Amino acid sequence: MEIPSKYNPAEVEDKWYKYWMEQNFFHSEPDERPSYTIVIPPPNVTGVLHMGHMLNNTIQDILVRRARMTGKNACWVPGTDHASIATEAKVVNKLKAEGIDKYDLSREEFLRHAWDWTHKHGGIILEQLKKLGASCDWERTAFTMDEARSESVISTFIDLYNKGLIYRGVRMVNWDPAAKTALSDEEVIYKEVKSKLYYLKYKLDGEEGYVTIATTRPETILGDTAVCVNPADSRFSHLKGKRVLVPLINRSIPIIEDEYVDMEFGTGCLKITPAHDVNDYEIGLRHNLPAIDIFNDDGTLSKAAEIFIGEDRFDVRNKIIPDLEKAGNIERIEDYTNKVGFSERTDVAIEPKLSAQWFLKMEELVKPALENVMNDTIQFHPPKFKNIYRHWMGNIKDWCISRQLWWGHQIPVYYIPGGDYVCAETEKEALEMARKKSNNNNLTTADLTRDEDVLDTWFSSWLWPISVFDGIRKPGNKEIDYYYPTSDLVTAPDIIFFWVARMIIAGYEYENQFPFKNVYFTGMVRDAQRRKMSKSLGNSPDPLDLIAKYGADGVRVGMLLCSPAGGDLLFDESLPQQGAGFTTKIWNAFRLVKNWEVNSEIEQPEHSKLAINWFHNKMKEVVETLDNQFSQFRISEALMTIYTTVRDEFSGWLLEIVKPSYQQPIDAKTYTEVVELFDRLLQLMHPFMPFITEEIWQLLKDRNQGESIMVCRIPSTEKYDTDLVNAFENVKETISGIRKIRTEKNIPIKDALELKVQQGDKGYEERFNSVVIKLANLSSLEQVSAEVQGAASFRVKSTNYYVPMEGFINVEEELKKLEEELKYTKGFLTTVMKKLGNERFVNSAPEAVVALEKTKQADAEARIKVLEERIASMK
Repeated sequence: MEIPSKYNPAEVEDKWYKYWMEQNFFHSEPDERPSYTIVIPPPNVTGVLHMGHMLNNTIQDILVRRARMTGKNACWVPGTDHASIATEAKVVNKLKAEGIDKYDLSREEFLRHAWDWTHKHGGIILEQLKKLGASCDWERTAFTMDEARSESVISTFIDLYNKGLIYRGVRMVNWDPAAKTALSDEEVIYKEVKSKLYYLKYKLDGEEGYVTIATTRPETILGDTAVCVNPADSRFSHLKGKRVLVPLINRSIPIIEDEYVDMEFGTGCLKITPAHDVNDYEIGLRHNLPAIDIFNDDGTLSKAAEIFIGEDRFDVRNKIIPDLEKAGNIERIEDYTNKVGFSERTDVAIEPKLSAQWFLKMEELVKPALENVMNDTIQFHPPKFKNIYRHWMGNIKDWCISRQLWWGHQIPVYYIPGGDYVCAETEKEALEMARKKSNNNNLTTADLTRDEDVLDTWFSSWLWPISVFDGIRKPGNKEIDYYYPTSDLVTAPDIIFFWVARMIIAGYEYENQFPFKNVYFTGMVRDAQRRKMSKSLGNSPDPLDLIAKYGADGVRVGMLLCSPAGGDLLFDESLPQQGAGFTTKIWNAFRLVKNWEVNSEIEQPEHSKLAINWFHNKMKEVVETLDNQFSQFRISEALMTIYTTVRDEFSGWLLEIVKPSYQQPIDAKTYTEVVELFDRLLQLMHPFMPFITEEIWQLLKDRNQGESIMVCRIPSTEKYDTDLVNAFENVKETISGIRKIRTEKNIPIKDALELKVQQGDKGYEERFNSVVIKLANLSSLEQVSAEVQGAASFRVKSTNYYVPMEGFINVEEELKKLEEELKYTKGFLTTVMKKLGNERFVNSAPEAVVALEKTKQADAEARIKVLEERIASMK
């Protein structure tokens, strides 16, 4: 058959992905084989593929494909997350563009719009993953708001509520004024911002004098209910029991004492705003202070503020300063840098706010999850993330699980007239429970009001490894028993608390064991300037454009070329370009082999026999190396192992040795063995580069319909001849030494050379003479007992090699070149010795710098000796 001169990724990728799908190779059902399971970190249902997804899913696919080829029943479960805040924001914006306000709609009407949006835009990202080659079991695609997952979430809430672990309470929460919902602590990102520190004077009530407080948020003075000093601070002992007036509104508030106040910070006087600061809230509880909430849910000022009602909090910050100056309440203003919490989803400044929310008690739940990571029952790769995990789990707070949204799992709590409530899966169950609880059999469903809030999105995804196998609704079913616990999790470290920790907690609570054995943390994908990739910076290429340009295999290789576990990937387009170059290298090697003319009459040459035996053993060494690298999750290193094996050992050495002379046929035995070795090498490459390996594998030999490289058994570890493998390294060094002489002396490869070997105890491998003769184009190779005069030479271990130069070089010119180099090297050595002879330099320079100079000295002295010997031999 005619093999195209260039590999066409677009044509090949579509063809083989369709074939794999038609053959149902990705699908898994429980059987007698050991399972290997990965659950995909579910991307936002309306999201599109970005570079982080590319890296994460490339690694998952490599692990799944390799497991499948080792004989395991590999199951990679795909799915998407309903992403309450992000999706609701998109739907609200879409409605706003159509002139519709969310609050003009009923909940049911809004949800119809949300489902329409989800059906229209949802799942795009999963289709995009197919372009990458993701071998997910698409029949198992799950969605966190599909029927099975939704019922699992509601059932879990009720179970935890009945266990006394879920409670409702008014607490200080992180409020997102843009999304108008509470957030958990993990959804708040702290950023350093340039602020102002305002020193404000609070006048004493009923007498002359004032106290000064410092704040970065002057608008919040309108919610102050006390000023606090440390009882040990003698500066303010005379103020005990007195009151001050809140500027502008003249509310009289007490001066209280509490040891929380840091006497060294600011003025030593602290304004207390219990409704809008976590620490102030705690002080307020201790001193029974009222909490005045001056903000509406959208961040505008409420009637309780008394002034600036309905205006945005940041506008008020600017407007209140002139008023305070005019009233004489400003002492001074300073520049100040502080950390401010921002919503992870909407990127607006968080407002601490008192709010009635639902919480999950975490103190007892976290114990097995913490213990089993710290004792390595669950292993983190790299292990440095254990310390971060331990710190967070050891200081965990109760999880605020309610969100003031409509898109999501509505909390299954029903309120009874009078303020009491029941928790039930259905309205019918709720009514029965309400009648019992209230002793009122006349209650109807019309009397019940369901809680308006939905559950935090993570409250559904924390169940993901269990719920995708229906383990919550049907505990102990065939699938959960077979696939759970899953094998490996691949995720980014930024969701270690959002998701990883919580899945471990849920695993021990509902399955009494870990949800996965290994967690592989990818790094962040950044640009060459170490900036996070983002649309706003314009530094994030479209992954599909990269695939169209370089092919999926090229992009996969490029993403992994410099991506150690937990280390950031500095992406540059030269990386997929290098990956595409590697696919070209593989394709050219394939074309070379398939275009050989095969002759079954020819006997196998000795050099081919030796080379094939070497590569058989070399490949066994590579298999052992890959097994070790995969067991330690050194995926990038594993790629480099196969990359260099193909580029150097297979293409650079094996094919060059066995390649027949120009326009000559190759013997059938060598051809058959090379094809077999190529076949095995393709299998090792396949998890990294699925498309090109399938294409070449199908063309390498005659195949039957239904066969595929992806269901072959990958080569497994076998014993190999280490002496043989090591010996060939000496052979390579010998050939490289001869090639270097050819380059230095401008001797064409077509001109045969002689080689004289002065054998030492190491460095000469006589059994490979035929290989050296072929690759170095030697007319003769013989052993000698003494130095060969007038020859170019090199050394391998303790063996000296000589290449007679008679007839190849002009002796006078060569001597002149050598003497010039000798003169330069002696001059260089003199400079180095001057430095080392300077006592001040040796005593004051860093140890590494002095060591480098000593290395230069040794190298120069060795080179001078070689040059002097070569000059002497030529005279």
